[in-house]
Amino acid sequence: MDQILSVCTGIGGLDLGLHDGLRRVGIEARTVCMVEGEAFPVAVLGKAIREGWMDEAPIWLGDLRELPLDELPDIDWYTGGYPCQPWSQAGKRLGEDDPRHLWPIILEQLKSLRPRGVFFENVGGHLSLGIDRVLQDLAGCGFSCAFGLFTAAEVGAPHRRERVFILGLADSHGRGLEGIGQEDDDDRGDERRNDLDGCGEDVADRNGEGLEGRRRFCERTHQWPSGQGCPQRPHEPARCVESGLGRTSDGLPDRVDRLRALGNGVLPQQAAHAFATLYKELEA
Repeated sequence: MDQILSVCTGIGGLDLGLHDGLRRVGIEARTVCMVEGEAFPVAVLGKAIREGWMDEAPIWLGDLRELPLDELPDIDWYTGGYPCQPWSQAGKRLGEDDPRHLWPIILEQLKSLRPRGVFFENVGGHLSLGIDRVLQDLAGCGFSCAFGLFTAAEVGAPHRRERVFILGLADSHGRGLEGIGQEDDDDRGDERRNDLDGCGEDVADRNGEGLEGRRRFCERTHQWPSGQGCPQRPHEPARCVESGLGRTSDGLPDRVDRLRALGNGVLPQQAAHAFATLYKELEA
């Protein structure tokens, strides 16, 4: 069974998506360590482990730079959503001059651990700043890479949440399942296929309705929450009225870390779809 090291783990959405994506291409894996620098996401991860949502694995609460690599087992997959602030359109876009820039640390760890696969996530602004350096560094480490911009709407969610995903396979990486990526080569690039759990076929082709058909199908499958301004759906809990005075009904201090974790979080279905699509491109 392959072993995964997860860094900048957040609340675990990328991990869940990677596990699902690996299963789709016939690879069984387990997470052997998670690295996260903030206490609230670590509490979420601990709860998820106790409830069986995530693999039972140690969580390193602290600076990624201080992770004791020599105490880790062999790592097959290295994954993480490294800090987006250097590239985000919402910030100053300082790039490599941003003190939160962790890519050089990740690169050194990849050289030391020598995994056979990497899977990263970041904001859409990374496409216009910084991604070329990341891809060059990965190529220098012997990885063949594919990347793309994917939205949550592609898997039926009522929001876009644009994210860049990067998949790299080491040159010595096996081809996995024989023939994967051989079918329907024309579906690469913009004509990305959507292979949701339990579907077994392309949702868009089956419904003949394109993205809207996929969205409606996924809403039934995953019971997505209704979008802003939309009627409440039968599966949703009753809505409550909140005071308009500074969120006083919930307490602002208790919401900041939660909102930040959700804002930075990765939708697992989106990550799984990105992984399967990019893996197919690399294995074709």
